[in-house]
Amino acid sequence: MDTELVMGLIPLAGGFLLDKILGDPLWLPHPVVGFGKLISRCERRGNQGAHRRRNGAWTAIGLVVLTFLVSKGLLEAAALLHPWVKIALSVVAVFYCLAGKTLIDEVRMVFEAVDASLEAGRKQVARIVGRDTSSLTDQEVRTAALETLAENLSDGVIAPLFWYFLLGVPGMLAYKMVNTLDSMIGYRNARYKDFGCWAARMDDVANYLPARLTSLLMILVSGRWSLLKFVAHYGQMHASPNSGYPEAALAGIAAQEAFFRSIGMPVRIPALSCGRQDEAGLADLASRCSYGRTRTIGTFRVLGYDDILAIYQLANNEE
Repeated sequence: MDTELVMGLIPLAGGFLLDKILGDPLWLPHPVVGFGKLISRCERRGNQGAHRRRNGAWTAIGLVVLTFLVSKGLLEAAALLHPWVKIALSVVAVFYCLAGKTLIDEVRMVFEAVDASLEAGRKQVARIVGRDTSSLTDQEVRTAALETLAENLSDGVIAPLFWYFLLGVPGMLAYKMVNTLDSMIGYRNARYKDFGCWAARMDDVANYLPARLTSLLMILVSGRWSLLKFVAHYGQMHASPNSGYPEAALAGIAAQEAFFRSIGMPVRIPALSCGRQDEAGLADLASRCSYGRTRTIGTFRVLGYDDILAIYQLANNEE
């Protein structure tokens, strides 16, 4: 096997393993926290006066380019010390950029909390969604968690890997900066609509292919190619140009009785209404699916996250 290829795969395997074991422990410093502090400082200085849009554009572009160049320079400097020093740093960088275990744990905790009480569920889901959760119903709490699960499978796993294969570790870290910019300033409210518009558009572009690739991988592993039309139809109805595709794929897969029965899971699903066009309905459809067994060759195992499917059991309070 080509040596360069092996050297590229080692950080990927090492990062995946660390993510699976450690997740995102609170005691470990995270570069995204540093990204956030840098963005906040730039926002305080640039988000004022008559040129907010221009300032926001320079901030977004500058921070992404800076992240790419600094990480590339550090890796090249590490390689001068020893190739394995570069590999070690790359493993750590990949670990920091993946959020698979954290995603699974957070969504599972939402279902466990809402099973205990609605108020506990609302507080728990508030940790992973960017909207007011104080008036959500039991079903809406579960739906919000599943929407986050689908969207962040793309943002937290597939998209970082996509940019790793395209531009290496620097590209992966630059993507995380784009994603952090969008999560902090990419809003259409009075404060950020001008300063954050470039950050939001950059995030849309950076996630355009990964989001569609995520839905395609989900369909591929489910073996239900007929879902391509379903995802193409419902994915575009989401307010986001990207989030709707993995969410539609998740809902579509959950609605396939034949798929779940083929792997030994009895399911009860509602009738699929082709006229349903509200984006929340897609995740709602998935959240009402139920099954009796959690060990499976399910849709996410190919990505190393088969535990995601176990969340459906919690969604319906089944053993």
